[in-house]
Amino acid sequence: MIIKNNSMEYIELVFKNSHKLMPNKLNRNDVKQYIFEHDFWENTFLIWINILLNEFKQFLPNYLLNKKSCSLSFEIVDDLKISDLNKIWLNKFGPTDVLSFPILSKEDLVNNFTSIELGDIFISLEMAIKQAIEYNNSVDQEVVWLASHGFLHLLGWDHQDQIQLENMIKIQEYLISKLNFERLNYG
Repeated sequence: MIIKNNSMEYIELVFKNSHKLMPNKLNRNDVKQYIFEHDFWENTFLIWINILLNEFKQFLPNYLLNKKSCSLSFEIVDDLKISDLNKIWLNKFGPTDVLSFPILSKEDLVNNFTSIELGDIFISLEMAIKQAIEYNNSVDQEVVWLASHGFLHLLGWDHQDQIQLENMIKIQEYLISKLNFERLNYG
């Protein structure tokens, strides 16, 4: 249960599904339409940020505390687009499943604004489909998993070693377990 002593009231989400394959043309029975809907992601990120603010506050950067709103962009892309981003920004070649680009300026550390820009998340739908098959998940489960991973990176989590990765995975599992798809009218 979330105790609302420290909560984010609003998330401004820029969501774009720029993957060239439309969901109904993926030839997969397990692709839920809600992963392509703005409202689903806005609700999901708002739930997650409030859980983190109330239950994992000690692990969050101080600049996030006492903010009433935040914004981020989230885009579902194809392997070509994520490969381009991976090459341009990280000097890595080939596609990856998720990329996160946190946005933090020195002003965010000292300003008294009630809102903050978190950054950008990109997920390759093609990689999500491949990984869903590999890990025996549905595509929507895989996309939600990748979104939680990218979101934690925006908030400062990292995994430079196995212990950090295991801790991050535990938090991802916890965040996803708190989503009630029926209550949110998804699923």
